[in-house]
Amino acid sequence: MLKFLFKGLIRDSSRSLLPVIVVTLGVMITVVLQSYMTGVLGDSIETTANFTTGHVKVMTAAYSKNMSQFPNDLALMDVDTLIRKLQSDYPDVAWAPRIQFGGLLDVPDENGETRTQGNVAGIGIDMLQSGREIDRMNLRSNLTGGRFPEKPAELLISEELFRKMKLKTGDEVTLIASSMYDEMALYNFRVCGTLRFGVPFLDRGTIIADISDVQTALNMENSAGEILGFFKNQYYNNESAASMAKTFNTNQKNDDKFAPVMLPLCDMNGMGYIVAYSENIQAVILLIFIIAMSIVLWNAGLIGGLRRYGEFGLRLAIGESKNEIYRTMIGEAFLTGVIGTIFGVGIGLFLSWLLQHYGINIGEMMKDSTILMPTVLRARITTASYYIGFIPGIVSTVIGAMLAGIGIYKRQTANLFKELES
Repeated sequence: MLKFLFKGLIRDSSRSLLPVIVVTLGVMITVVLQSYMTGVLGDSIETTANFTTGHVKVMTAAYSKNMSQFPNDLALMDVDTLIRKLQSDYPDVAWAPRIQFGGLLDVPDENGETRTQGNVAGIGIDMLQSGREIDRMNLRSNLTGGRFPEKPAELLISEELFRKMKLKTGDEVTLIASSMYDEMALYNFRVCGTLRFGVPFLDRGTIIADISDVQTALNMENSAGEILGFFKNQYYNNESAASMAKTFNTNQKNDDKFAPVMLPLCDMNGMGYIVAYSENIQAVILLIFIIAMSIVLWNAGLIGGLRRYGEFGLRLAIGESKNEIYRTMIGEAFLTGVIGTIFGVGIGLFLSWLLQHYGINIGEMMKDSTILMPTVLRARITTASYYIGFIPGIVSTVIGAMLAGIGIYKRQTANLFKELES
């Protein structure tokens, strides 16, 4: 039967051309929008994860309650042993210790006296042993001058603060901060490079140094404020992260404030809303396009029904049942939906690939942004991208035909020959 209906659609293209075009456009937009939203939201989550939260974060129970204040007096100790245990228990996760801290940066004059000072927010990451953290935080593209640290006691500084303090590459500066034991800590660094993030709160006063130097400066040998975990497939999985954190925390001592605890990304920095939004966006897109396309195809079906009014009357007059005609209408709609969906998915995947490969550069628009976002918006083609278009493409076409075909049951058999005569 489907073969017979398919031949009919091919021979009389006027019956299928408009619905196929509508379905193709709708499915194409659905696929592109799904891929684009998945990519943009996913990259936003990854940017936040790479810079501040990780996919999961391990810290002490006391630190977790005040993590926004970076209480390094509550930091993790014996970090090397803890990381080895984490690597053994969770081999599919990459672990990176970090220290976040605040302090003053003192710039001396030629006599060694203070010339200027500025408030800074610092991050200690592994830069000397491995370049993985540099790539993870996308610092290579943010480097505007100088180079990355190549030896101890070198640091990177935000370009805005660099200019404000009238520094030159190679100048010596002194970090004044609070140590792990609440003592005043003084440590000399040499400026080796400048960074521009494009985010005001980071450009205002950020410094980044190797974690070994920060540990020495803050008297935190073999300690770290937090250990960030990143799934090795690079993308955040909320279900896996939550399950991992639950399992880890179950095995810890609940009464020890220095016991390590693990939090998933969704429980930090208000990221739960964005994660939930990214998980539900596909359902929202599907619902919108199923409703919109059903209405359009319903109207297309009504127009087609008016054009084929005489044909349906003749078929009823020669004895074909209303149910049979209704079923053939739905069969034609199903075939139309399949054809349009195949075209729509193909075009949509091609456009999504272009967005994924080239992206949309919004760097100029993000100059005064106050949030961490990627400067290049890219789509991401996932498994769902290949089948998500079939749902609105076929379902909406069939629904539209079912609604438009109801009129068949209102035809009165007694009036058919009068209609044909007229």
